[in-house]
Amino acid sequence: MKKTILTAFCAMLAAASLHSCLDFDMPTDTFTGGQTDLDPVVYKGKADSIDYWKNISEEGFNEAQSQLSQYFGQMQTAQYYLRGGKDGQYPGPHQYQYVYNITVDNYAGYMVVPHNFSHGQGGLLNSTYAYNQDYCDGPYGAFLGIKNNIANMINHPMIDSIPELKAIGLLIFDYSAQEMVDLYGSIPYFDHKANKESNPFTFNKMEEIYISIVDNLDTINACLKHFETRPDWYKAGVQSILSQNDVISQDKSVESWRRLANSLKLRMAVHIAKVQPDKAKKWAEEAVQAGVIETTAQEMYLDPLMLGYTNPLSEIAISWGDTRLNASFESLLASLKHPYLEYVFDKNSNIIVNKDDPNDIMQANTRIIGLRAGIRMSPGQAYKDNFRIAYSSIKNNPEMAGAPLYVMKLSEVQFLRAEGDLRGWTMGGSAQSFYEAGIQNAQVEHRWTPLYPNYVDEYMSLEAAVPYKYEDQYDHSNDIESVTTIGVKWNEGDSKETKLEKIITQKYIAAFPYSYEAWNDLRRTGYPKLFPVLNVEDGDDSLVQGDIIRRIPLPGRDTSVGMNDINTSGIEALGGDDKQGTRVWWDVEGANI
Repeated sequence: MKKTILTAFCAMLAAASLHSCLDFDMPTDTFTGGQTDLDPVVYKGKADSIDYWKNISEEGFNEAQSQLSQYFGQMQTAQYYLRGGKDGQYPGPHQYQYVYNITVDNYAGYMVVPHNFSHGQGGLLNSTYAYNQDYCDGPYGAFLGIKNNIANMINHPMIDSIPELKAIGLLIFDYSAQEMVDLYGSIPYFDHKANKESNPFTFNKMEEIYISIVDNLDTINACLKHFETRPDWYKAGVQSILSQNDVISQDKSVESWRRLANSLKLRMAVHIAKVQPDKAKKWAEEAVQAGVIETTAQEMYLDPLMLGYTNPLSEIAISWGDTRLNASFESLLASLKHPYLEYVFDKNSNIIVNKDDPNDIMQANTRIIGLRAGIRMSPGQAYKDNFRIAYSSIKNNPEMAGAPLYVMKLSEVQFLRAEGDLRGWTMGGSAQSFYEAGIQNAQVEHRWTPLYPNYVDEYMSLEAAVPYKYEDQYDHSNDIESVTTIGVKWNEGDSKETKLEKIITQKYIAAFPYSYEAWNDLRRTGYPKLFPVLNVEDGDDSLVQGDIIRRIPLPGRDTSVGMNDINTSGIEALGGDDKQGTRVWWDVEGANI
């Protein structure tokens, strides 16, 4: 079965036509506050009130299922929106680029846009740290797409007759809301959850949003746990709905969603470890006790091999030439002799000539070479127009084209538990055991087509970083020695800080290409160590040399939120200037451990 799917997928890739990023589509329709469903009625109720003890008759269940059928389909659409889908379609390059690749993929240090995205308009993104409102609102646009496809269902009066579906819908909403508040520092969370349609929208403090989401997660866990006590006819009915509309769990089960809820709670606990350590410990231990993701079969992701699409990042890199390897990531992987250098990234695709010496030429296919973040790029998406297109891209292979888009990966949960144990929390195992398991389960390619296991044992034995120097063939003023000084092998004699750096560094690599959580870790811990960003002055005047972008300015200036809402409640909720350099609530300076 797996071989048949993979063979068909490879054939699909071979037949696929190439696209130009000149067709880039900003999904402005996702920035509306109104509903996109077929039902003209807008329901506003108590989305986070779930009466899972309610006695439900078979007649009541059937009536609810009939009235809510269109909303279950929209719940599927919302799941696609989680990872670059749009309008009921699978994740695609246009939306994925807008939500991830133009902004946070660069801020996290994974990738770099190798041109200025001018498209004849004078340079909209002269460097990856330049602030462009249209691009920076991309993640929030996806969140509103989720809200527009979920809020009516979780506020519908009939959903109380199928509380497990209300719980799953609320979990999808809260998962995305947690991502958004981490990126922006504040969003109008309660208004969106209540299905408010129009201005004014009130921004909420990040701490209040976190507390509300965790309260929801506890209720969701209890509701989905109570499902075990339901009669068989009821279980069969819920399972039938999930079998048609659940596209991110592998077994389409209530139990998988329950474990996602607890894993999200664990993620959020670790985020607040420095700002509220006691509450972080409580949340983390409760999440683990309730049951988090513990096997690869419980991982939650959108699956190209099963759904029949290509991983969007592969298309953006290979077909469009719109993203290239970040030099920091190159250096990190090289310093640790990571297997990804063997099959994830390509060597330079064409010659690169030094700007100061025309006789200093790097021939095609010489080595893996990334680009420094912050370089001011030239226009052009083809090598004939822009030599930087020759820098290293994602490999054009089935492994990368079929790589899952994870919502929650086992390795992330294992690294979260490793960090928790390091902090003295009861995580059900040792930091070392979770750290090593996280590395073993870190592959980017599909579990069905693994290459990573062939390299992982040797990789885990590396005791010290390998000396490495990044060299920019075109401009040697960008050359820099690797800043990675740790190895991979666990050493119980290391300091807690060194152990944390190892955990976060491996978690960062394992998360690729999911940049949101990688950027969260980079901001809250300073790990992994990355190269300084060039030309930080291209931002909004709040960045200083040596620091990184700390957040995306508040969303929605020209959309459903608007500047008036930002000025009325957004700045106060943020608790600081609405700038790239302002730290979010959990991003506090000081010792990590």
